[in-house]
Amino acid sequence: MGSCSTSFLDKIETKYGFKPSAKHGFSVIETIKAMYEKKVKVFFGLGGNFISAVPDTGYSAQGLANCNLTVHVSTKLNRSHLVTGKEALILPCLGRTEKDYQKSGEQVQSVENSMGVVSSTKGILEPCSDDLLSEVAVVCGVAHATLKHKTKVKWLSYKDDYKLVRDDIAEVVSGFEDYNTRLKNPSGFYLPNGARVRKFNTKTGKANFSVNKLPEWKLKDDELIMMTIRSHDQFNTTIYGLDDRYRGVFNERRIIFMNREDMEVRGLKEHQVVNLKSEFKGVKRHANNFKVVGYDIPKNCCATYFPETNVLVPLDSFAHTAKTPASKSVVITVEASV
Repeated sequence: MGSCSTSFLDKIETKYGFKPSAKHGFSVIETIKAMYEKKVKVFFGLGGNFISAVPDTGYSAQGLANCNLTVHVSTKLNRSHLVTGKEALILPCLGRTEKDYQKSGEQVQSVENSMGVVSSTKGILEPCSDDLLSEVAVVCGVAHATLKHKTKVKWLSYKDDYKLVRDDIAEVVSGFEDYNTRLKNPSGFYLPNGARVRKFNTKTGKANFSVNKLPEWKLKDDELIMMTIRSHDQFNTTIYGLDDRYRGVFNERRIIFMNREDMEVRGLKEHQVVNLKSEFKGVKRHANNFKVVGYDIPKNCCATYFPETNVLVPLDSFAHTAKTPASKSVVITVEASV
């Protein structure tokens, strides 16, 4: 574990009076396997659509089903709610567009964008129900009920005033100094970014570049390398419409983009319906009824939409350091649908 992580754990210990574990938790890949093997008994999700985001849909769904309890804290229904453990809860919560009233008044939250900028956010709509809790209130309530007086963390105070959460973050997490003050800036503030300020914590004090070898794919004559992609009308797993203006596809998502020469070799026509198959370490996976679309894509490659073909992505194929599923490099075969 690096010195930065050690420093962070030391700050937590100083602030809250307990020694946090230095042992790494599970990655998503490891969590799914542990649930499948019944080593993890409770799944608790804050937002998101877990089953649509992870690889190997069938295996992952069985992992969730093997849990004793699955809990989803959500602003709206999604497919993950249909895959339940032995007991299952859906806890509706306030959305970010809704006003968040707590004991100290109307709350302000913060968000971080993909550029590393933290800014404030505040709902403008009245809550659709007086019974809705915020995500913060749910987490704090669960923590208080579980730990009670065994902790120095003032969970119920956090629930009443989110500024207190940010004050503690400012003490413990580097880059968040004067959190509440800087959050008042209309444009927000940047988190530390070594590249942005030309500061590199390396032996040379300069950025170090590495060259990584590309994998040497040895495909059989009928195999293709599939990558999963997203459409124009999509944000993460949320699909707002069936159009993809980027690629000229409308009112359809069960699409496989193929090089036209690869189509010709296989005797496939535009918009022909095909079935897709993948095999990894002896395990076969299937995704049926996709329409072929000829596209300017390299030979021996193809593309399909995420999450429709997550079912083809092997759980055991991932980046070994980041544990990210290899969703851009899935070997598949394409067969005409009978």
